[in-house]
Amino acid sequence: MRVVVTGMGAVSPNGNGCQAFVENTLNGVVGIKPIKKFDASETGISVAGEIDDFDVSQVVGKKNGKRMDLYSQYAIQACQEAYEMAGLTPETVKAEELGVIFSSGIGGLTTIEEQVIKMHDKGPKRMSPFFIPMAIANMAAGNISIRFNAKNISTSIVTACASGTNSIGEAYRQIKEGRAEVMITGASEASVNETAISGFAALTALSTSTDPLKASLPFDQNRHGFVLGEGAGALILESLDHAQKRGAKILAEVVGYGATSDAYHITSPDPKGEGAARAMRLAVEEAGIKPNQVGYINAHGTATKANDSGEAKAIKEVFGDQVLVSSTKGMTGHLLGAAGAVEAVITCASLEKGILPANVGCFAQDPECPVKLVKAGNQEQAIDYALSNSFGFGGHNAVLAFRKWA
Repeated sequence: MRVVVTGMGAVSPNGNGCQAFVENTLNGVVGIKPIKKFDASETGISVAGEIDDFDVSQVVGKKNGKRMDLYSQYAIQACQEAYEMAGLTPETVKAEELGVIFSSGIGGLTTIEEQVIKMHDKGPKRMSPFFIPMAIANMAAGNISIRFNAKNISTSIVTACASGTNSIGEAYRQIKEGRAEVMITGASEASVNETAISGFAALTALSTSTDPLKASLPFDQNRHGFVLGEGAGALILESLDHAQKRGAKILAEVVGYGATSDAYHITSPDPKGEGAARAMRLAVEEAGIKPNQVGYINAHGTATKANDSGEAKAIKEVFGDQVLVSSTKGMTGHLLGAAGAVEAVITCASLEKGILPANVGCFAQDPECPVKLVKAGNQEQAIDYALSNSFGFGGHNAVLAFRKWA
């Protein structure tokens, strides 16, 4: 069964809403900025991809928002946008045929931080009864299912920074195998807080730059860590038959999904890139195409030394040096579990528009990263197939293959 994308939603540091996110990303707008959510001076980290124009009352509602961690609020807003873009209503899809696979790499870390401080300062009797349901990483999926009356599968996949891509891939499989007609899928993250910044800083994983324009440097020889970001990406996936019967506008087609494990290290990717290469091959094989038919890869491209060199080697091994590659994390920062979701959105939009996002943040390409980068001069490309890569702590590799709908 063929699977198509009929709706998309986004909450991103460089654009709140799908249209703003896509336009700004294709125009190279950087959403990284000085941290304002808390005093980060003691962490040694100065910048992050913060969402600074989110209003819970607009979509989620203030009452609902009080019972949701910010990551769930972002999820609801992105999914509402995607649902409306798809033109779905309770009359156009049966509740039993509508499912949810929506994830987060960490879940409600801000709620956890706030409640642990409250318990420490005021005692255990002062903790909120909403602490647990707000904090757990499946609750975005639960809230989405309740809001849209989705009674098919409702689940979450936690694979660190591969969570969003794994979620979309598994949602694709649900429809392809005939288990559901429509899936609401994607991921959200809201961990720009003192706990997450301090934790990732302790791993020496974060960029220490104070300049937002020179902090996230994917594939640059001077890259020195990722910039933490937040937000959400949502896709409506639908069987082609169901979409056509109701006259839905089709944005792209999902044609392949590859998922592998490095079985190598808890935080470091395999420097040979073998697992990443195999995941890309699996996605291409399922798409029924040859590697030279892939015109663009939205790379994981975190701007860490290990990821970018290993991923670049994997891409070259599978595709040679002709495929165009870019990481959008120079503009958004790294949205952790939500990264693959917003990157799937921009990949689909790029196929539809024939414009690729440039690899913002690479001023001097590292010879250890031998890939053909998208730059300002080669963004306009009429391509038929594109991949979106995500790799997570624990060795999780996930790759989606999309086809331009024509």
